[in-house]
Amino acid sequence: MNIEATKLELMQLLLQTQKESLLIKIKALLEAEQEDWWSAMSKVEQEEIKTGLDQADKGEYISNEEIMKRFDRWH
Repeated sequence: MNIEATKLELMQLLLQTQKESLLIKIKALLEAEQEDWWSAMSKVEQEEIKTGLDQADKGEYISNEEIMKRFDRWH
């Protein structure tokens, strides 16, 4: 059975069930399987993002319009 057929079979079973406790368990299982994108990044990447957010909070950034003006001269 391919993955698409399995998905369809699971959807049918989900639609047929009236057991809320089973649906809650399935939902929890699926949510636990989803990888957290933040945790998937390296510590270096996380620190770079935090630094960038801190700089933006302090107003230490260049607007998109300014960047586009700078790159416009090379066209």
